[in-house]
Amino acid sequence: MARLYSPRLFMCACLLAAGFSSASCSQQQQRPDAAAGASLPATYFASDTTRVKDGGVQLVPISTPKGKFNVWTKRFGNNPRIRLLLLNGGPGATHEYFECMESFLPQEGIEFIYYDQLGCGNSDNPKDTAMWSLPRYVEEVEQVRQALKLDKDNFYLLGHSWGGILAAEYALKYQQHMKGLIISNMMMSVPAYGRYADEVLAKQMKPEVLREIREIEARQDFQNPRYMELLLPNFYTEHILRLPLAKWPEPVNRSFAKMNQSLYVTMQGPSEFGVSGKLLHWDRTADLPKLSVPVLSIGGKHDTMDPEHMRMVAHKVQHGTALICPNGSHMSFYDDQQTYMRGLIKFMQGVDQGQQQVAL
Repeated sequence: MARLYSPRLFMCACLLAAGFSSASCSQQQQRPDAAAGASLPATYFASDTTRVKDGGVQLVPISTPKGKFNVWTKRFGNNPRIRLLLLNGGPGATHEYFECMESFLPQEGIEFIYYDQLGCGNSDNPKDTAMWSLPRYVEEVEQVRQALKLDKDNFYLLGHSWGGILAAEYALKYQQHMKGLIISNMMMSVPAYGRYADEVLAKQMKPEVLREIREIEARQDFQNPRYMELLLPNFYTEHILRLPLAKWPEPVNRSFAKMNQSLYVTMQGPSEFGVSGKLLHWDRTADLPKLSVPVLSIGGKHDTMDPEHMRMVAHKVQHGTALICPNGSHMSFYDDQQTYMRGLIKFMQGVDQGQQQVAL
């Protein structure tokens, strides 16, 4: 995971870290597949007329070992056959960087649901590091699923970066409730991610730049402004989001500005090129063959995550499809947007039509 120590741009290179897009996601894009279907059905924006309309927002009460809290969700559209729940990265970012989905999924009639995990964005923040636990988050997702009435006939789960870890862990326990799983820009082994960062990505930096970064890290001087001066041009715009910083989409900057630093550091740790938090030894590679639900594994050629590892994920699960975005980095749904969205939509529509492995 990578980390931005800036009030404007928080980021995580493993679990929300890691392109080519000539326009912001907030702008309307051409549909990835013009032949994907007819016009948007009238029922897509249908809402419950028995209650006051609230834009699809629903606070979900969840039970935890420390009591009850509320997490925030928002439904966009209505399709009882394809319902996509989004798990943001970080850990500690917000749903907001997924807002680009609004420019692609509605025109395909795909319902999607924003969700801020506990401690993130609009959800409650217990401010208790004991709550930052992968098993607890898995149970939180299950409670959200039940509250939103998602089931094996319609429930697609997309996890990006840290959200990919959470999505995989959830599926390994609860895949019987799922219709499809999308692991986006996240390797299934944190130790393997660390090796890739050290042995591949770090070596792509200029030696003098890497040496100075390592010296700052050795001193644990992460608040030093020089740290970000080195990382922004040499790492973030190369492997996280391959756009000039001045052109990073507003939803990305807005989401990262709200990063829960306590959650991030507890789970991942403070180092740019290493993991030292609770996820240090997380590795589910050997368990991938247990996944029988259709899986789409997405990576980017320039990602902080090894694209070959992402191909391997698709091969190891029982019904896997790989999508490697040739111009993409960790935020491939921005910097290789058309490739990412076209593949995501085709996968969900293919599974909806009964395909277990979808040719992209």
